[in-house]
This record gives sequence, structure tokens and C-alpha cells, in this order.
Amino acid sequence: MAKYLVIVESPAKVKTIKKFLGANYEVAASNGHVRDLPKSQLGIDIENDYEPKYITIRGKGELLAGLRKSAKKADKVYLATDPDREGEAISWHLSKALNLDSSKMRRITFNEITKNAVKASLKSARDINMNLVNEQQVRRILDRMVGYRISPILWAKIKRGLSAGRVQSVALRIIADREEEINAFIPQEYWTLETQFTIPGEKKPLNAKFYGKEKEKMEIHSKEELDRILSRLDGASYSVAEVKKGERTKKAPLPFTTSTLQQEAAKVLNFSTQKTMRLAQQLYEGVDIKGSGTVGLISYLRTDSTRISEEADTAARAYISENYGEKYTAKLETDGNKGKKVQDAHEAIRPTDVTREPLTIKESLSRDQYRLYQLIWKRFVASRMQAALYETTSVKIKAQPKEQTECYIFTVAASKVKFDGFMSVYVQDEDGKKENVTLVRGIDENTELQFEKFDSQQHFTQPPAHYTEASLVKTLEELGIGRPSTYAPTITTIINRRYVAKENKNLYITELGEVVNSMMKKAFPSIVDVNFTATMEDLLDKVGDGSVQWKTVVRNFYPDLEEAVKAAEKELEEVQIEDEVTDEVCELCGRNMVVKYGPHGKFLACPGFPECRNTKPYLEKIGVKCPKCGGEVILKKTKKGRKYYGCENNPDCDFMSWQKPSKQKCPQCGGYMLEKGNKLVCADEQCGYVCAKPKEEE
Repeated sequence: MAKYLVIVESPAKVKTIKKFLGANYEVAASNGHVRDLPKSQLGIDIENDYEPKYITIRGKGELLAGLRKSAKKADKVYLATDPDREGEAISWHLSKALNLDSSKMRRITFNEITKNAVKASLKSARDINMNLVNEQQVRRILDRMVGYRISPILWAKIKRGLSAGRVQSVALRIIADREEEINAFIPQEYWTLETQFTIPGEKKPLNAKFYGKEKEKMEIHSKEELDRILSRLDGASYSVAEVKKGERTKKAPLPFTTSTLQQEAAKVLNFSTQKTMRLAQQLYEGVDIKGSGTVGLISYLRTDSTRISEEADTAARAYISENYGEKYTAKLETDGNKGKKVQDAHEAIRPTDVTREPLTIKESLSRDQYRLYQLIWKRFVASRMQAALYETTSVKIKAQPKEQTECYIFTVAASKVKFDGFMSVYVQDEDGKKENVTLVRGIDENTELQFEKFDSQQHFTQPPAHYTEASLVKTLEELGIGRPSTYAPTITTIINRRYVAKENKNLYITELGEVVNSMMKKAFPSIVDVNFTATMEDLLDKVGDGSVQWKTVVRNFYPDLEEAVKAAEKELEEVQIEDEVTDEVCELCGRNMVVKYGPHGKFLACPGFPECRNTKPYLEKIGVKCPKCGGEVILKKTKKGRKYYGCENNPDCDFMSWQKPSKQKCPQCGGYMLEKGNKLVCADEQCGYVCAKPKEEE
């Protein structure tokens, strides 16, 4: 009998796949990549047309020797690494490392680890797709060039152990730009006005919102404006001017892509992107299910596609018809396929068997595996269901002032679910928002309303929200930066390097992150330019579809990078940062202590190192007195590295501000002022005083 060898990436898949294939198949794992560029050097021969120098990854020698032995015995070797560019590259590296004869080597891919999918893949075995291999190669080479040429400059300029990256540096800039926007934001005052009416013959009052004049919407910016409107409405008569009834539909959501799964798992389950990908990998590779053995529960987890295979689509519709009824089943395939990126050849993330309901396998899964599987299962089933239908009513109420001819308008909008459709299975955050579900009854046009009372409230506009992992992933995807496989490692890297701190889901730039971002913007503007990076991603995708040669991309990229590196090295010699000497005296040896940078930012150290190893926290005074107790305000950092301003007398004084306080006092209320960009703003929102920052402070 013929003997076949199937090589997969992960040992976790071995058991699952072995079960599907007969005794003639041996299944082995490569444990991920087997060859890579050397860690100790750039590993790219610049003089020899950018030829990469691959070496066997340390510790993989024994594993490769075992695979070579098995490959020699086999009549055919099937390379079954993951169905994406990374997997394609691993297959190519395996073929080189194992010296496989092209006549006995075939590449197979499956989007899910099920018996049907694995057996079908053997029937459609193919050659290695060199376009995808080259795309992975060029991404790896560009990342290596950026990392290995720029990181040493960061070490020289700031401190050792820092790193730059093609995608991570842009992600850091996006977070830094948002932080600047928030810090420079000046709140604007506005007011809302609601009116309560009694409808003749109805017990329940009707609440309406102020809209404006008949032909224009009006914003109320101040108490004075509000008082003018209220004085005009004194003694006004109110009647219904228009009642509109209608329907609106809410479409079923598309099944998950990598990006949307990461976003939804972060919002709904509070998972980090890294945790979501780890759990999804486990569900894809196979979980031991009681009574069924090891089973792959979801399709491949790295995808840009929302496409669903015909087989899975048919199965989902049959399941919905049987369990929810025909009227809940979508008539046409819901497909938002973008048809753009290389990984779009795959399917969306979905359960491998829609009849495997989350509750039936709950006992076999960990709590977090269950929650993620349930989210994927519900979203997929919902995507094959009918839209939800809302019944809507909108009412315009005319307020006729006693003396003015021009009327004011108040509005009421109400809706209720008429048919829940997909929402019987899956409700997103925005679906669950409380709607004004009581449809307005007992009124029609010209109904006279009895005025009860006004309810006015003061508000202030809010700055843009800090990025969360979910919103950062969404932004990176919208801007075309990175690809599904890069989001989780990129975010993990900038947090681990302490460029960014994560507190209560929000991402804040640290002092170290600000220094790195500032240097990257100055010395390597194109590397951290959003448009340049997005254009580069498109170009790399073109390598994957064969329309651009990979070396052409590198030939165009490297000389510009090299020029920028040389310029930065020259400028760094001119602006070499000397240690900042302070008035703080080392109590061990009497020298004046200096400011140093550490992993957590600045600290005081004795210049007598290594004889004297004394260090202290660096309390950076900003020259402003505490508005509460008169002590010095100092720049401090949270445990995770986010900057804030506090009093030196803490814990006796609890003064704290995220924005930098100014020496200037508010001329309007006498309170303290905060710096926001080139403006000073009163810390008391109720006062709202704003002025330009004096030139000496700028």
C-alpha cells in the first residue's frame, strides 16, 4: 500500500486530522515556521539584489531530521499548513528544508478541520502558490528592514530595547494623534429642551424634544439663548402638526471576519485581541467533545472575507427553517464580499456544523471557549436570517407663541419591533439600546395638547474617545493598514514595549511612547505616514495576486529608507542627548543626580555608576502651585505609564488632573486653568472661560 505523509503546522491538529485519514496516512506537525532570517544580522543581501538568507530556526534541527526521514519513506508528501500567505510560505520553507522532490510533493488547504473538508482537499491538491509565498517574503523583508535599520537609532537616541516596526509605528502614531486631539479639545456648551404634554383622554404623558423653527433646526448654545426661547414660549398653544407612520428594517449582520470578531469579542466579552485569536485558534484546531472525540468547531480564523460556502449556507437555512420557521429564513444569500484582498478567497468565520449548538457542547469547552464559540455561532445563524422590522411613528408638535407669528417645533420619535427576525438569535449593542417603544396613540393632526412642564438640561460636548483595542482594530482596517494576522501582535507589541498603557479598556500613550513617536515623525515621516503605509499594503497585495514582482517593491523601498537612516544618524551625532543634571544631591556620595530614561520613563540616578548605584523616582515639578493646598504640582505616572499631574503632598492632598495646570488664574471665576493645545481653559466646565495661551507659556 502507498504511504502518505501529511505535514500540518500545529501539533493540536495532528490528532484531529489523523482521525479522518486511513492507516496509510502519517500526520506530523512542523510547529510553525522552520526557517527564518537570522536574528543576529539583517539577513538580506543588499549587494546581491536583496536576496534573503534563510537559516533553520534554532531548536528545529531534530524536528526537521524526523520529518526528512518520514518524507523519504512516503510515496507522496502533502503540505497542509494554514490556508493563508503565512501557511503558503511555511509549506515552501518546508519543501526547501526537507529537500522535497517536486514530483512527490503537493500542497493542500482546508478552511475547516472536518472530515469532508480534509478529504476534499486531497482531491484538489495543487502546487505551492509562489505569488503568496513572495508576498509573505516581501512583508517579512520590509518588516526586517524597518526593524533592523531604525531600532538601533532608537537605542542610541532614547534607550536600548526599543523597537520600530512598519505597522506598529503607524499604530502608535494613530494613538498619539488621538491623544493630542483629546488634550487640545475645548468643550462647547449646549442645552437640550424637552416638554411634557397631556393628550386628551390619555393617562400617559407625552415627552417631546425641541427641534427649532418650522424650516430650520436650532441648536441652543447658552442659558441666554434658552431663556429667550422659553420667554417666547410663555403662554404658547400646542397642537399636533403632523403624524407620520412607517416601517424601517434592520438588516441581518454579516458573519465575522477576523477584524469584526476581534472588535465584537472586545466589546461584548471584554477579550483582548490576543486572547480572542488564541481562543479562536483552539476552536479551529479542535476540541475534545464528549461522544465525538476531537472536533474542529470553527472555520479558519484569519480572513477578510464575508463569503460563506454553498454547503454551509444551505445547512444554516435548513437549521433556521426547522428551529425558527420559514419566515425567519433569509430568501437570498446575505453577502457583503469585498472581493478585494488576497485572503478574500476564503470564507467568513463560522461554525463547522451549525447544528452543533453552543449549549450542547458547553461541558466540553472552557468558559471563554464557550463564550467565543457562542458569539460566532449566533452571528453566523443571524447572518442567514430575515431582517428585523420596526414600526415607527414620528410626530411634529407646533408651538404657537402668543405674540410671534413664527412657530417653534417639538418632535417625538417612537418605534417598536414588529418582527424580530435575526434579533431572535443575535442582538448587538446598538440593537439593545432602549428605544421609545411606546407608539404614540390617541393623537392625529390638529389634536390640541395640554402643556405640563419644560425640562431643560445643560451639556458640554465631549472630546473624541480614547482608542480601545476594538476601535483601533476598526481604524487600522478602515485605513488599510496591516492585515488580519497583524492586528493582535501589533497591539500586543506596543503595550509590551510600554509605548501604550491599557487602562479600563482604553489605550493611552505613555511618555516613552511620545518620545518614540516624536522621533519617528521627525526622522522617518514616510514610515509613520498613514497613506504611505496603506499604499504599501495595496502594493503587497498585488505581489500576492502576481501583478507586481516582490523585488521591485524592495528595490523602490530600501534606498529611501537607507537615506533616511543615514540622515538620522548624522543629526543624532549633532543633537546627542546629555544627561540632565538636577539639584537633587545623592545622599550616598554627594554628587548631583541626573535624569535617566528607564522602561517606565524618567528616573533619577547617581552619575557615579557603577561605584554608586543610588536611584530615586523623578518628581518633575512644572512650576505651578497646587490649587488645593499650595504645594508643588508634579508630573506623575500611573503604574501602567500614563501621565497625569498631582500634588507633591499626596496622599494628604488629593489634587489630580490629566491635563497640565497653568500658572494663570481664571479671570472670570478665579479658579485654575488647564492647558489644551494653544489655549487655556478654565477647569470648571460651568464657567467655560477660554483664552489664548500666553507666548511665554507656549
